[in-house]
Amino acid sequence: MSELFQVRVEGVGFAAAHFATYGGRSEPLHGHDYAVAAQVDGTLDTNAWVIDFGEVKAILRGICKEVDHRFLLQRDSRVLAIDATEAAWNVRTPDGIDYVLPRQDVIALPIDNTTAERLAEWFCERVLQTLRERRADNVRAVTIEVWEGPQQRASYRREAGLTSG
Repeated sequence: MSELFQVRVEGVGFAAAHFATYGGRSEPLHGHDYAVAAQVDGTLDTNAWVIDFGEVKAILRGICKEVDHRFLLQRDSRVLAIDATEAAWNVRTPDGIDYVLPRQDVIALPIDNTTAERLAEWFCERVLQTLRERRADNVRAVTIEVWEGPQQRASYRREAGLTSG
């Protein structure tokens, strides 16, 4: 069995607005200065590293740029009534609050809720997708942490499934 090593990067983030839903209700619209960290587990490649720190940071920065200064819309919500027009996203909460959000200010994420847990999962899937495209066959797992603020974070870990054996 091969030895596994871990590479971890921090210090990447974005600012965004959202509201999560819970118990059939929605919390008030608000924002966070999110921080994102990534841990990549794997075997050493021919360079004697799992992956270059700079490469992981660049992947995270690219994803963060997509969501930075946007409203995070939980496109697959089970409780929000969502209608997209050419110019806007119309969102009705279970509490009867209607939001009309300009399309250019919204990123519609394929998640059911904009919790830190679901954001960590979404980030993790995106990182893994990029690593697959780059054929990082030595990567065994990726863990993403999403911080909503000091002392509150969620994480998601997924086995990479990049290897054939």
